[in-house]
Amino acid sequence: MDIGIDLGTANTLLYVRGQGIVLNEPSVVAVKEGARTALAVGTEAKQTIGRTPGSITAIRPLRDGVISDYEAAEEMIRHFVRKAVPGRRPRTRMVVCVPSGVTPVERRAIVHAAQRAGARSVHLVEEPMAAAIGAGLPVADPRGSMVVDIGGGTSEVAVISLGGIVTSQSLRVGGDRLDEAITNFVRKEHGLLIGERTAEDIKVAIGSAWPVPGDDELESRTFTVRGREKVRGLPKTVELTAREVRTALDEPVEAIIAAVHSTLEECPPELSGDVMEHGIVLTGGGALLPALDLRMASATGIPVFVADDPLDSVALGCGKCVEDFDALERVMSAA
Repeated sequence: MDIGIDLGTANTLLYVRGQGIVLNEPSVVAVKEGARTALAVGTEAKQTIGRTPGSITAIRPLRDGVISDYEAAEEMIRHFVRKAVPGRRPRTRMVVCVPSGVTPVERRAIVHAAQRAGARSVHLVEEPMAAAIGAGLPVADPRGSMVVDIGGGTSEVAVISLGGIVTSQSLRVGGDRLDEAITNFVRKEHGLLIGERTAEDIKVAIGSAWPVPGDDELESRTFTVRGREKVRGLPKTVELTAREVRTALDEPVEAIIAAVHSTLEECPPELSGDVMEHGIVLTGGGALLPALDLRMASATGIPVFVADDPLDSVALGCGKCVEDFDALERVMSAA
């Protein structure tokens, strides 16, 4: 039984060999004080964020793409594997995607957590490589392909050629940082305290990276925000506009574009020409932010395209590695 895991800060996806993506749930674990096992994992646990009593804690085991709570991560992986592959399982082989900038200590933590969850062997694949494979880029060809994978905790920018990463940047800015930027903006400008779930709802409803040409409806759209007043502590309602949210998102979006600039500066001239000709591909949940491709294209002068299935690109790339697991093991052992 071979399994591929896109162990994301926001969501975890499982790919089972021969079956495709069988599970897509939030990376959240709800733990009751004093209990040895998790009270809830995944979708059920996410519903408890910001709404738990003192005896229950909703934990996100991954922060910035790496494990921040080892025991919760182990419990989450075990739960998801059992849910995806019910019944008796032989000890499985796993492919797990990790950010390109993780340290050796962080890599070992992911490997140990997967082994404790029942894996016989664990292979780690860097997220930008998996994203490029999942997006259908010709990673094995002698041609430069540039991918920008914007996940929940990290943004991975890489230029890939001949099956390897030539130059890359791993930036700890992603969907979570976008939500945090909205939370801070609403607190400063409107004196209103909101939770991370509300911030995410605002981002999805009216968030954008640039004015969308011809979409006057989005520009005029507003979002009713309910939260707690910072000064008096009483419930309060505020109307947010699309322009305000765009202003709030400006700083993290600029940080991602700066990482793209930095990666292009380090890219060999021949591969830069390939990227200029074939463009940059956006993957990950952040790629769904309206007009991000337009803003990035304007800043770099290079065409930018959103992958066909940006949310699942890393999991699909991981799945292609799983489908040819024996070849992957030969490559890893040779390396």
